[in-house]
Amino acid sequence: MVQGNALVLGGGGVTGVAWETGILAGLSEAGLDVSGADLLVGTSAGAAVAAQLGSGTPLSDLLEAQRAGAAREIAATIGPAVLARFVWTMLTTRDPGAYGRAMGRLALGARTVSEADRRSVIASRLPSHDWPERSVKITSVNARTGEFRVFARDDGVALVDAVAASCAVPGVWPPVSIDGEQWIDGGMRSAVNANLATGCARVVILAPITSGFGAVQSVGRQAAALRTAGSEVVVVSPSREAKARMGRNSLDPSQRAAAAEAGHRQAPQELDRVAAVWR
Repeated sequence: MVQGNALVLGGGGVTGVAWETGILAGLSEAGLDVSGADLLVGTSAGAAVAAQLGSGTPLSDLLEAQRAGAAREIAATIGPAVLARFVWTMLTTRDPGAYGRAMGRLALGARTVSEADRRSVIASRLPSHDWPERSVKITSVNARTGEFRVFARDDGVALVDAVAASCAVPGVWPPVSIDGEQWIDGGMRSAVNANLATGCARVVILAPITSGFGAVQSVGRQAAALRTAGSEVVVVSPSREAKARMGRNSLDPSQRAAAAEAGHRQAPQELDRVAAVWR
C-alpha cells in the first residue's frame, strides 16, 4: 500500500542547488509548500538541498543565501577529458557496479583540492550539521567497489560527510572517507535515485539533469517505474529559459544567483502540475 509523500532532489552542481531552492521557494510563495515532505531523497546537489530543508531553515532564507552569490564555494569545471570519460564509460558499461568502479578509479586518480578543503565548503552550505528528525536519504557510491549506499540518520555518519560524499563529482572533487572506504557522487548511479521513494503515494522530483543511458537510468524511466508501483509522480526540470539563465557550467558559483532566480521565476509555471500530485 502506497502512502505518504516524498520530495526527490536531483544532482546538478551549485547551479542545481540554487535552481531547486528557487523552485521550492517560488512554489511556497504561491501557496504550495512541498519542502515538508515525509521523505527527502537527496543526490549530489540535491543532498545539500535535502540537508538544508531538513534543518528547518525557512525557504525565504535559503533563497536569499543563494541570491547572495558565491559564498565559500570553489569554482570548478568538468574538463573535456573528464567529460569524455564520463560519456565513454556510460556508452560502454551496462552494469551499475562496473560503472561505479570506473568512476571511482577516475576519482581516486584525479588531482583535486584536499578533502578537508572540500568538506569545509560543504559544511558552509548547511545551516545545521545535525541530521534532521524526519526521514532523509543521502546517496553515494563506493569508489572501490561501485556499491551504491544510502546514508541516513541512524548510520552514525556525520551529515556533512554524507552530503560531501554525495557531491563528490569524480575528476573534480576528492572522494570522501567514511567507514574506512572512499565515496563518490550518488549521481554515478542516477541523477535522482527516485526508486528510494518507492512506496510513497505522492512523489515530486526536482531534476536539474534528466538524462541517463547505459548503466545510469534516466529520470523518465525512474518516474515511470514509480507510477507502475502505484505512486503519483511529477517531474520538474529547468525550462528552456531557466537553462539559459543557469549557464553551461553547473559548477560555477558565480551563477548561483541567476540559477536561483531562474527557479523562482519558473515555479508559477509548474504550480498546477505539482499541485495536481501533491494535493
